[in-house]
Amino acid sequence: MSNRKTFDKIIELRNVTKEFDGVTAVDDANISIRRGEFVTLLGPSGCGKTTILRMIAGFDQPTKGAIIFSGKDITDTPPQKRPVNTVFQRYALFPHLTVFGNVAYGLKLKKIPAGEKKNKDGSVKQLFRKYTKRELTEQVSAALRLVNLEDYGHRHVDTLSGGQQQRVALARALVIKPEVLLLDEPLSALDLKMRKEMQLELKKMHSELGITFIFVTHDQEEALTMSDTVVVMNDGVIQQVGSPQKIYDEPENAFVANFIGESNILSAVMAEDYRVNILGKTLECVDKGFAKNEPVDIVIRPEDLYLVPTDNPKALFIGTVISGVFKGEHYDMTVLAEGYEFSVTEFNGSPVGKEVGLYIPPDGIHIMKKQRIINEFKTEYSDGCVEISGFSVAVIPDENLECKKVLASFEFDDAVLTDDEEDGAIRGNIFSALYKGRYYQVVVKTDDDEDIFVNTPYEWDLNDRVGINIASEKIKLTVLEEEEEEEQGE
Repeated sequence: MSNRKTFDKIIELRNVTKEFDGVTAVDDANISIRRGEFVTLLGPSGCGKTTILRMIAGFDQPTKGAIIFSGKDITDTPPQKRPVNTVFQRYALFPHLTVFGNVAYGLKLKKIPAGEKKNKDGSVKQLFRKYTKRELTEQVSAALRLVNLEDYGHRHVDTLSGGQQQRVALARALVIKPEVLLLDEPLSALDLKMRKEMQLELKKMHSELGITFIFVTHDQEEALTMSDTVVVMNDGVIQQVGSPQKIYDEPENAFVANFIGESNILSAVMAEDYRVNILGKTLECVDKGFAKNEPVDIVIRPEDLYLVPTDNPKALFIGTVISGVFKGEHYDMTVLAEGYEFSVTEFNGSPVGKEVGLYIPPDGIHIMKKQRIINEFKTEYSDGCVEISGFSVAVIPDENLECKKVLASFEFDDAVLTDDEEDGAIRGNIFSALYKGRYYQVVVKTDDDEDIFVNTPYEWDLNDRVGINIASEKIKLTVLEEEEEEEQGE
């Protein structure tokens, strides 16, 4: 019984951190992957998902933490000694070899047990040999059959389509029978039709082979279609781990809700268990366990909104249809109500300009904890200024605070963005932007790699270079007395 529990987890990442030149690419990642599972690492470009894959493969070493394989620490094990194989985004095929030659390449290098030899001193030596030509042919042919390329062994890879080259790369990785197959965005170079076909083929291969697949992608549909478990990442941090349905139906925060599928995301206040204040109205929900009057984020999926007549008692909000697109089986519409543009999916469309009621069932409202409710920075007061993210920011002078360590805090609404970074006291790039109805919630990544949340009425483009100003009277300073006492004690 104990052995089964030990080996049910084939891979574990324990408190794994990876830094490149002082910049954190993966921050304290903890993941457990079961044997035979199809796990997808999902997130935007630069979120750290490929870095995790490379650390599992052994191409990169963690700065901190450990990687465990079937109960054994392999953090320092070189790539060639790990029971994994990788399919790369660019396939990395040998253009001078045939399909057969590409698939056979790894097998030709591999040595297999060939019995034992007893030495004169009584010790036993394990013998190894290479595959015979017959064995090589049998195994390569079996791998090509698995990817539906059994008649292509004689072809050179540069005569194949992108989808066929992808299959060759898969066959080459699978032929050596790895315990874990790592796939680094292998479908990204394919067209939409071929990508969807390969999604189904990969899922079928996984089912037939029963080995562990770890798949990296930024495509939400791929993750939801193929995975047993999805690991959502952002900015080097794991945001949520769960089944595709759990990730979609019960996102843990606004980032996950926004990244996975279409969403209506609003700020709200939890009045009490099962009741939430949204856009000035108190609605029933199915969530509990939040503090009374706690600020929260809510997500309402477009398919959980229903259009009803304006005089229907179920109508929670009254709005106007401002756009509608027929998508074959349904209509995607936008309804403006209480200053918020609700995305609605309905089988029966309504004409633009029509006044409608909106009904949201209690189980259609999902409550999420806010990632942050105020901007806070530990810093030091000096000459009427504090340092925030490497920049000197003016505050209301207070000689009693001179040279003291303080907590500088300010509300999201009190930070103002400027499109000319030279006009800002703090500078950075737009890292994310989330529409929340009457405003956009923007996260600015400063030059010191810190996040500042800003509520702004304007839409900003990702990666825009911006400045941030905060009026001195809007910055609250609190002396960090406990921290000073701890430092003095040390």
